[in-house]
Amino acid sequence: MTTRRTVLLLSLSILLGACTLPSPASTTPTAPPHPAKYCGDGVCDGPENGMNCPQDCAGTTAPLATSAPPTALRPRPGDTTATYTVTNPTGGARLSVRIYHPPDWDGRPLPTLILVPGGNGITKPEQALRLAEQGFTVIAFDPDGRGASEGEEDYGGFIQQDGLAEVVRSAVTQEGVDPDLIALATFSYGITMGSGALARYPDLPVRFLIDWEGPANRDDTGGCDSDHLGHLKDVASCDDEAFWAQREAATFIGQVRVPYQRIQSQKDHVQPDVYHALLMVNNAVEGGVPWVRLNDEPPNQTYDFNAPPPMLPDSTDRQVEALVARYAWEIIEDVLK
Repeated sequence: MTTRRTVLLLSLSILLGACTLPSPASTTPTAPPHPAKYCGDGVCDGPENGMNCPQDCAGTTAPLATSAPPTALRPRPGDTTATYTVTNPTGGARLSVRIYHPPDWDGRPLPTLILVPGGNGITKPEQALRLAEQGFTVIAFDPDGRGASEGEEDYGGFIQQDGLAEVVRSAVTQEGVDPDLIALATFSYGITMGSGALARYPDLPVRFLIDWEGPANRDDTGGCDSDHLGHLKDVASCDDEAFWAQREAATFIGQVRVPYQRIQSQKDHVQPDVYHALLMVNNAVEGGVPWVRLNDEPPNQTYDFNAPPPMLPDSTDRQVEALVARYAWEIIEDVLK
């Protein structure tokens, strides 16, 4: 194992040991006074928009850049972020994209993680920055109808999958991106968009997929089982086959043809059990995905739903970025060698 991975493992251990400490916010006695108008006052005003103040302007759209191609907006060595737009070929919506580099980036190409947000949200800048600090170029985008992007919400369906595919294709033109080491890292419901794009576009230059606690099917997202959980239960009925044919990751995952790492804690962030994780892994293995692993278990094995293996400690949910970085480096160094 290389020195880089050893340092990452040690960093993760330190973070886990400190997870019970109060956050900096809880130790701050009082907040400094704000001006009359400020980000966080609950009013979307002044220069605020969905890009620079999502807490006040959720659902609004920030002004997008001009239609210059992504290659015209290149960061310089030493810059940590740049922004550009990508046009979704399905519908023509312009999607807002942000690229992040490590603070000490010297302009060389780096392994690149494209982040796919969960739910109906967007990736938080601090999450992208934390991953960039682990030695990656990180690309975050707002799917159609979210944040600063044009278009309409598609709930992870074919339209948003097509947009993600175009973001991936555009990534190879960006400075700081190693075109031979691009990966998708999906968070929660983002696995639907991520697995759908990879299954439908097997020629995408993506080398592996990391999935943090993604739901498997309509039982998890549409409230179609006895638990009645899921953010889409009021969007589509359980028997709307046309809708769900575009939005069930358990179906797509078996058609993915790159290594697949599933991250799952003992207590899922939404679901009451871990059966969805086992379904995703089992379907991936049985579908012929070239390398599949659940947490740190031996790769390429299926699981009995009546006897699931131990999952990661619940506290690891507080260090998601460290886990994603650790598994990404392991795949790069041990699987893609």
